[in-house]
Amino acid sequence: MTATTDNRILPRNPGTELDLDWALSAQANTSAIERRCKALPGRRSIKKNHQAAWLLKAISCIDLTTLSGDDTENRVRRLCNKSRFPVRMDLLEALGLEPGFITTGAICVYHEMVPAAVKALDGTNIPVAAVSTGFPAGLSPYSLRLAEIGESVRAGAREIDIVISRRHVLTQNWQALYDEMQSFRQACGEAHVKAILATGELGTLRNVARASLICMMAGADFIKTSTGKEGVNATLPVSLTMIRQIRDYFDRTGYHVGYKPAGGISKAKDSLTYLALIKEELGNRWLQPDLFRFGASSLLGDIERQLEHFVTGHYSAAHRHALG
Repeated sequence: MTATTDNRILPRNPGTELDLDWALSAQANTSAIERRCKALPGRRSIKKNHQAAWLLKAISCIDLTTLSGDDTENRVRRLCNKSRFPVRMDLLEALGLEPGFITTGAICVYHEMVPAAVKALDGTNIPVAAVSTGFPAGLSPYSLRLAEIGESVRAGAREIDIVISRRHVLTQNWQALYDEMQSFRQACGEAHVKAILATGELGTLRNVARASLICMMAGADFIKTSTGKEGVNATLPVSLTMIRQIRDYFDRTGYHVGYKPAGGISKAKDSLTYLALIKEELGNRWLQPDLFRFGASSLLGDIERQLEHFVTGHYSAAHRHALG
């Protein structure tokens, strides 16, 4: 694989009129999708210098996340520092890289932690993403969900991760899903919006495909698999289904929409598989952090551990790669 350095600023997806004929034509051949995904890890084995380079690429695409009930401002500040300097200095030196050469893609927190994160990242270009709209269930009153978006934007969040109402998908009420997503996009203003589909609760890959298209038609900047709180989160079959809808949307409209798998991605080798899938299905431009993110917390620690193995030839204990 060859890394891309294409950092052109792309126009935002403005959305389209709701096209139910297009959305309802979306299908998903589950057995074919599963066969393709089963074969991918074995077909794309990346070793040595190439592996180190692609692990650094993966770091740049991580939304470093803390979404715990016991979050504190100190924890968020430590996480922000890790976002600014995600790899130990001695490892960067051994790799021939300067401190600050690489950062994570963003920091993702609850609304209450947004001000602390914004302050800790002042002077950097690392955005703060806030989960919103009654995360993770999305069942709070509609007016409060809209208000929550506004509060996070005013607090400095540059990205908003919203959750859709799963019932709209399960009852096939596509107009309601479109209207909801469109209103969330409008409430975000200049902040980019990631639509969390909670794919583990949508029943079928066909529902996932159709919900993906509807959210993009309504103006989503990213579509995202999961909140990380469901029983089933990001999987390769779900990812393949969603990114093929992204490709279809781009082919028809010319607008790029990003993709974010979230939940359950904790191993460095898994990040390489996802990057290979994105490259093969969407191409190099989608390998930049403005179009691809991992929603993860523990993934960074394992990547750093693999980089130490590349430098020293030995695996170290996990505590040597703390997140904060």
